[in-house]
Amino acid sequence: MKMPSWQRAVVKVGSALIAPDDTGTSTKYLLAIARFIIECHERGQEVVLVSSGSAAAGRKHISYDSDKIPVTVKKAMAAVGQNDMMANWSRFFDFPCAQVLMTHGDLRDRARYVSIRNTLHTLLEHSVLPIVNENDALATDEMKVGDNDNLAAMVATLVDADALFICSDIDGLFDADPRVKPDAKKIPEVDTITEEIFALAGGTTNKIATGGMRTKIEAAEKATSHGIDTYIVNGRKGETFELLLQGENPGTLFKRQQDPMSNKKHWLRHTLISQGEIVVSEATAQALIKGAPLTTTGIVDVQGDFNRGDAVVIRHGESAEAIAKGICQYSSHELLHIKGQEASSIAEQYGYSPITEVIESNDLMILEDE
Repeated sequence: MKMPSWQRAVVKVGSALIAPDDTGTSTKYLLAIARFIIECHERGQEVVLVSSGSAAAGRKHISYDSDKIPVTVKKAMAAVGQNDMMANWSRFFDFPCAQVLMTHGDLRDRARYVSIRNTLHTLLEHSVLPIVNENDALATDEMKVGDNDNLAAMVATLVDADALFICSDIDGLFDADPRVKPDAKKIPEVDTITEEIFALAGGTTNKIATGGMRTKIEAAEKATSHGIDTYIVNGRKGETFELLLQGENPGTLFKRQQDPMSNKKHWLRHTLISQGEIVVSEATAQALIKGAPLTTTGIVDVQGDFNRGDAVVIRHGESAEAIAKGICQYSSHELLHIKGQEASSIAEQYGYSPITEVIESNDLMILEDE
């Protein structure tokens, strides 16, 4: 099956391929992937590599007998293993590689997001291979993406990629778990990611890895909504990359949406984590859907604890689905005092002229299909 052409791609490689035996980094599966990247480089196609494996690589330096590894030990493994992981990749290439470490805190801050975007674009312009990983040694729970499948989708959006290749230890998405049902059939293409598609996902059995099929489908959902074709392929098979170079799809293709979101809208929806909720009136909900900004007069209730500049979801009614998501210019504490009031009333009562818009139109994302 012929695959769509591409000029810029993100390739995600997981811990199970980098350290398959839990004894540090290995070249067992990486040589074929490296050859693929080299061939793409020679063809003038640009690649960003998102590589897991720092914690797995660090296991040979910091041993731990239990299967349940404490977070502090995982962080130490990641710190010492990151250098091994970079060295393992760099030796395959005769062009320069760049280490780029990031956390979700970097991605949800708009200025830092744009800074990372500019850095990655500049590296690609100078034919440098960016090797991206989450900064596991420093990231807290609040600042983590949590898995490199979703990080790869965010990076693909950052660099305006045409394709995202998620290298797994399975041939693609199946209609049942092939490890349990040998007669399970691979699904070659997915036009739309639905709840039925998510229901096909299982978990991960790798004690170092943080993902599974579900996170790969989540990543595909993020990427395809930005117009990026996404593939789940078997990174353990050398023929996978030979077929990719021939323009053939060896795994499962999640097709890009034909009307992709803008970069900022995608960032609002898929990168920012909501810190609270704002409940609005029916009239306000309809006005927001038509493109109006959110003002204090239409706010019925405020839930959660958030600060100025945090992302919040907007609901109409207590049990209703979220209708929008945006960046709030007030804290939850401030909104509780001024909700439902006109600007003139707020100025008279509190002695200051308030910010006119609680959420500006260009900082508001309507969640039409949620």
